[in-house]
Amino acid sequence: MKTTPITKWHQSHDGKLVEFGGFQMPIDYGSIMNEHAAVRDKVGIFDVSHMGEFLVRGLGTSEYLDNLVTNTPSGLETGQALYSPMCYPDGGTVDDLLIYRMSDAEFMMVVNASNIDKDWAWVMDHKSAWPLVDLTNVSDETSLLAIQGPKARDLLQPLTTINLSELAYYHFVPGAMIAGVSALLSRTGYTGEDGFELYVASSEALALWEKLVDRGAVPIGLGARDTLRLEARLPLYGHELSESITPLEAGLGPFVRLKNKADFIGRDALERQKSQGLTRKIVGLEIQGGIARAGYQVSDATGKIVGIVTSGTFSPTLKTAIALALVPFELASIGTRLAVNVRGREAPATVIKTPFYKRG
Repeated sequence: MKTTPITKWHQSHDGKLVEFGGFQMPIDYGSIMNEHAAVRDKVGIFDVSHMGEFLVRGLGTSEYLDNLVTNTPSGLETGQALYSPMCYPDGGTVDDLLIYRMSDAEFMMVVNASNIDKDWAWVMDHKSAWPLVDLTNVSDETSLLAIQGPKARDLLQPLTTINLSELAYYHFVPGAMIAGVSALLSRTGYTGEDGFELYVASSEALALWEKLVDRGAVPIGLGARDTLRLEARLPLYGHELSESITPLEAGLGPFVRLKNKADFIGRDALERQKSQGLTRKIVGLEIQGGIARAGYQVSDATGKIVGIVTSGTFSPTLKTAIALALVPFELASIGTRLAVNVRGREAPATVIKTPFYKRG
């Protein structure tokens, strides 16, 4: 398995390591509940150096990326980022990713760790019409630290001359100095809280991590990362998105630009799906008497199996069991009564509004 520059630190600080996306990553440091609360109430730090980064440069880059993803990278201003699915011709999802516009002719794509090799092959296979576009996979030399929580700005501000209060959501500053380390500093997040990301050279990552932890950032593992993103109803590839689940079925319609945009891979299939009407949809569930996990079966009021849980957990913030599930469209209305098979027992479930949690 691969490691990050911070793996040995995780090992020596009670991090419970597991395999994730081909990497050794910490699931927790002793308590998922405590780590979750640290991000909701104060500030946590995540080692997400397993994510992949591709640089895209050259003439025609905007048009190439517009064709590759469902959103519109060409509409970005320099210093701005966007979220977008990337689809197969049949509308299924290759991956969901972030795209940063570095300049008129340079972008950075940030992809999921488990999809780095697949995504790299995909983007290379679809650039023949843009011979002047150059792609570079900088995943191995790039590390990523995410600082998340209501106190994230207070933690970082003394370490940089960048006025963090003026850095807008989904914007970034390249070459920002953070505690003496050059970083691409962005403000996106995957927890439902305010937060910042620091893309740094891998050789600088450990020292910066230690400085931030010394200043009070609580190390957070994958376990709390999952409960946090699920409360905020943020999708995880392989769960709410996959080769067989389209962005429209996942509720990501706002990121699929079917109007005022040139052709893109998967457009015909997604237009057809939208015009004909969805037959299934990801919904939020509140569950009584059991905790659902991905893969658990969902039944309707008659006991017929109608869907499947894509993600589930006990919500540390809401103090109840929640889940996302893929169900028939006619059962997706708020208030619909369903059931989830939790270890052989039918646990009552109700379709509720998402996100489950939204910060004040």
